[in-house]
Amino acid sequence: MSTGCTMRDVVRTGATVLIAALAAALATVAGAASSALTASVAAVAPAPPAAATRTATAPSMAIVLRDQTALRASPRDSASQQAVLWQGEVLEVRGERLDYLQVWDHVRERGGFVRASQVHRSRLGAADAPALLTLIAFTRQSSGNEALGVGLTAAYLQAAPAEALRGAAGVEAFDALGTFADRLAQRVSAGNAPTKAAEAALAAHLEVASRYGVHFASFERGGRMQICYDGDAFRRILARQAEPLQQARAVLALTRPECVDPALSVHDRAALDEWRVAVLDRVDSAKLPAYLKNRVAMRRAGLWSTIAFRRARLGGAVDTEATAAGAAERALDELASIDKSELTDDDQPGFDSAAIRVNASRWAADSSTAPRLGAGALSLATTPGEPGQTCVLLVDAKHDASAPLARRCTYGIVWVASATKNREANALAVAVQPMEAWRELWVFRKSKDGWSVSVLPPATTAPGIGFAEFAGWVPGGQQMLVAREARGEGRYKRSFELVRLDGLGTERQASDPSLLGAFQRWQDPAWKRATVSVR
Repeated sequence: MSTGCTMRDVVRTGATVLIAALAAALATVAGAASSALTASVAAVAPAPPAAATRTATAPSMAIVLRDQTALRASPRDSASQQAVLWQGEVLEVRGERLDYLQVWDHVRERGGFVRASQVHRSRLGAADAPALLTLIAFTRQSSGNEALGVGLTAAYLQAAPAEALRGAAGVEAFDALGTFADRLAQRVSAGNAPTKAAEAALAAHLEVASRYGVHFASFERGGRMQICYDGDAFRRILARQAEPLQQARAVLALTRPECVDPALSVHDRAALDEWRVAVLDRVDSAKLPAYLKNRVAMRRAGLWSTIAFRRARLGGAVDTEATAAGAAERALDELASIDKSELTDDDQPGFDSAAIRVNASRWAADSSTAPRLGAGALSLATTPGEPGQTCVLLVDAKHDASAPLARRCTYGIVWVASATKNREANALAVAVQPMEAWRELWVFRKSKDGWSVSVLPPATTAPGIGFAEFAGWVPGGQQMLVAREARGEGRYKRSFELVRLDGLGTERQASDPSLLGAFQRWQDPAWKRATVSVR
C-alpha cells in the first residue's frame, strides 16, 4: 500500500503516524472524495516525507488490549505506575524485559513497561494483515471493546496492501470501523453506565477513538446529550460495491432519527431527509435476512411520514410522486411490508415508533377526501390567521365564517378530511397535526353556554411522538371513543379509551380495543379500516 511512510517513520513517531496512516488508507480507497476524517487527521499528524519507503526490519507497535493497563517504571508488578492505559491505545515497542515489553507512549510522551500479555504486537506489514482482520472480526462480536476495535482496524488499514483495501477485505474493514464507532456512540448516549468507573472508561474510549480521527457529534435532546458517529466509514461503504448486508448496516447507521442535528434549518433538514430516503432505497431488501429487511422498512416508513408532513405544509407539488399524498402512501406501504413475526425484541420499540410516525401523518394520504359530516348544516371552514396560522371555524346555516359558532387557530396542519360529527350533532372532531410526529384531536362541543373547542393531546408528557385520534361516537351524545399512543420522556403508552365529551375525561381504557365493550359495539368502521393503532 502506498501510504508515503516507512516503518521506521511509524516507529519513530508512534501513534501520531499510525493515525496519519489511517487517513492515508482511507484516502487510497475513497479516490478523489474528500472527508472530514482525512482533513482532521492531516491537521493533527502531518504526513512524513514522500520519499520514505517501508522497510522489513522496523520494530513493532503494540495495541493495548485491556482497560486500565498499567504503564510501569520497571518490569515488575511492584514498580510504580507511570500511567493508566486504555484499550485501543498504541505504543512503540523498544525492547523486552522478562515478561514485559519496554514501550514508549507518544501521547503522554513517556516510556515504561507493560505486560506482554496485555497488548497485541504487530510490525504493521502485509504479513500481519490477515491476523489483524481476524482479531477485528472477533472483537466486533464483543460489546464494550469498541475502542480496541478502532485501534485494530487502524493497524489493519496500515498493514494491508492497497489491493486488499480496494477489495472485499477493505469494505469489511470499513464496515467494522463504522460499527465500532457507531456502537460506542450509542453506549455513551445511553447514559446507563452502572458506576463512575464505567463512565470514566466510556469517556476514555471516546478519546482513544478520536485520536484515530474518528469524529463524533453531540446534540442536546430532552436535557441529555446525544453522541453520534459522523458516519464517514459508512459513506465510503456506500461508494463501493458492498454486499447488501453491509449496505443495510451502513444506511441504518447513517439515517438514525436521533442523530439529526436539531439546529438544522428547515431547508437543510428537508434536503437531509430526501438524501436519507434515497440511500435507503439503494438497499436491495430482497437479499436481506427478514429481521434486517424489517429494520430498513421501519426506517423508510418513519422518514416518508416526515416527508409527507413537510410536503403538506408546503402545499404539495405538481408531480404526483412528490405530493404529500404520495409520501404518506409510501410510508403506509413500507409499514405494511414489515413481517411482525420476524421482529426481534430489540426491534419492537422501533416498530412502535415507526407506526406512531406513520399514523400521525396518515391523513395526508386522504387529504383530498371530503369530510364525513353527513347530512345537516354543521360543518368546518378554514381561513388564514396570523402569518403561518390556520384558523378552524365551526359554521352552520345561520353562522357563516364571519360569525362562526366556534373558532381556534393553529400553526399546525388541519386535516379537514378527518372531520366527523356525532348523530346528535352536538360534537364534532377533527385531526390537527402541529409537528411531524405529533397529532392532536380537536373536539368541538355544544353545551348550554354554546359551542367550545378543546384539544386532546396524545399524552400529558412533553411532545415527543404520538397521536390521539377519533375512533367512534357512542349514541347519546355524551361519549366518544379515542385511540392514543405516544412515546416521550422515556415512557411509552398505547390505550383505547371511552372519553366523556364533557371535559374529555377518560372513563375506561384498555391496552387492546377487544378488551373494551364500547369499542366492540361502537367503533367507527372507517377508523378501524385506516388506522395504524390496531396492528
